[in-house]
Amino acid sequence: MRTVWTAAILAFAVDQLSKLILVQWMDLATAGPFPVLPPYLVFTMGWNEGINFGLLSQSHDLTRWIFVALAVVVSAALLRWSRRFRRPIAQVGAGLVVGGALANALDRVIYGAVADYLNMSCCGIVNPYVFNLADVFIFAGAIALVLWADEPGKTGGAKTP
Repeated sequence: MRTVWTAAILAFAVDQLSKLILVQWMDLATAGPFPVLPPYLVFTMGWNEGINFGLLSQSHDLTRWIFVALAVVVSAALLRWSRRFRRPIAQVGAGLVVGGALANALDRVIYGAVADYLNMSCCGIVNPYVFNLADVFIFAGAIALVLWADEPGKTGGAKTP
């Protein structure tokens, strides 16, 4: 479990530090878009009151607390499940999902919405959406779980037909 907790704490800390720098210190909401490597990477402030791409943001206050509770419940379930993992990569994946989910949940508690700031476009495709490092950690962790989550007595990660 040390691997899971280490990955979770690191993912949480890196995400929250990035938000502290961009949201609080740089005040990205007021400063406006900050091109880092345009168009590949631009810091652009966005507030997500719903889930991915702003879905379910109509009942803001209700969904806010539902998503906070859901993040805590899913994280607890994932921590329980991860005790069975034999592969370190699956343990890291579980930690990334937990750390990212709890970091976004903390945003909802502090700001009332998830602080998103990364915008990436490439090759003539303009991406109008923003995301954050917690989202990256959740996505990477989920991929690791799909591919490498294994339990004693099981054959391993992804099933093949």
